[in-house]
Amino acid sequence: MLRKLFANGCATVCRMQRHQLQCRMISTSFRSPVAQVTQPAPDFKGTAVIDGQFKEISLLDYAGKYLVLFFYPLDFSFLCPTEIIDLDKKLPEFESISASVVAVSTDSRFSHLASINTPKNKFGFGNIKIPLLSDFTKDISKSYGVLIEQAGVALRGTFIIDTNGTVRHLSVNDFSVGRSIDETLRLVQAFQYADEHGQLCPSSWSPGEESIKPTVEGSKEYFSKI
Repeated sequence: MLRKLFANGCATVCRMQRHQLQCRMISTSFRSPVAQVTQPAPDFKGTAVIDGQFKEISLLDYAGKYLVLFFYPLDFSFLCPTEIIDLDKKLPEFESISASVVAVSTDSRFSHLASINTPKNKFGFGNIKIPLLSDFTKDISKSYGVLIEQAGVALRGTFIIDTNGTVRHLSVNDFSVGRSIDETLRLVQAFQYADEHGQLCPSSWSPGEESIKPTVEGSKEYFSKI
């Protein structure tokens, strides 16, 4: 009986979170969506390659969870496989903290499918588990502000979206430098900690380290410890 009540409670919370996200998406649909920190994430939907199959996904599918939306320029390129493969290696760590990861490029879904069926030593991604979302129309990259229109490809954009569909972090690299997946994971952990405890995470904070109570006395207490 307790197990059933718990399951029903979880399902109700999930439905409420999905409803709240739907309402926020509707309220922002009447203006041009541009991703900004502290603002609702622009809606997206499209075809992704997941476990070798085509599947339609959208922002709404990730309601109630943290989401890392990871834009990259191209399949079958020199630098992008290093990021995607590294991200895939860290996927179990993201999943262990109830965070999802979706990688996005302007390639077609067929290119994504080919990339996971191509060995790493031939510029492919190999057998990865991360959803690869096709933004062939380039609408998603444009709404998140990472599209280079002349080239028709996205910059290396990382967006952390919280359980309420709010953008909590964004960073954008040009084509020449890859990102640190460890830092992205750390940021998700820090935002989750701040949400749960109502405290501030200082520079380079990692799980288990001291945080700061957002008061004058709390700040003094933190600096007295370090």
